[in-house]
Amino acid sequence: MKVIILMGSRSDLPLVEKICGALDRFGVPWERRVASAHKSIRYLLDLLERYEADAGPRVYITVAGRSNALSGVVDANVTAPVIACPPYSDQFAGADIFSSLRMPSGVAPAVVLDPEAAALMAVKILALQDVALRQRVQEYQAQMTEQILAADREVAVQRPH
Repeated sequence: MKVIILMGSRSDLPLVEKICGALDRFGVPWERRVASAHKSIRYLLDLLERYEADAGPRVYITVAGRSNALSGVVDANVTAPVIACPPYSDQFAGADIFSSLRMPSGVAPAVVLDPEAAALMAVKILALQDVALRQRVQEYQAQMTEQILAADREVAVQRPH
């Protein structure tokens, strides 16, 4: 069981570190690599071939902005789920997100914009085959619920008429 995080360039590392931290909280092993669909396609395809040769459960998270060919190329060449988590670009006011949303037919990476949420989706996918991991997800959800209920207790006020 593993999450493979592929980033298009080293500049994506801050977002990838958030993903890694979230996976660490669930105790899920991960590996991160840099491979560009535009600049190092042969290298990327070689990496994917090696990962796909492993019979264990895995999920890919791709992190690439601008023209996000990485997510599409990865999804088209693997059988495991792919989650695209493109970084927000101030330069393009977020408009480059559309390259992650529109893929050709037969190419279907999920798009999750928040890095911690992308990690959680990967964890939930892997939890389908791992009872202990499923229990950790349930515990996490219970913690989230308790945080909301605690916040409600702190701010709940009734105004008398």
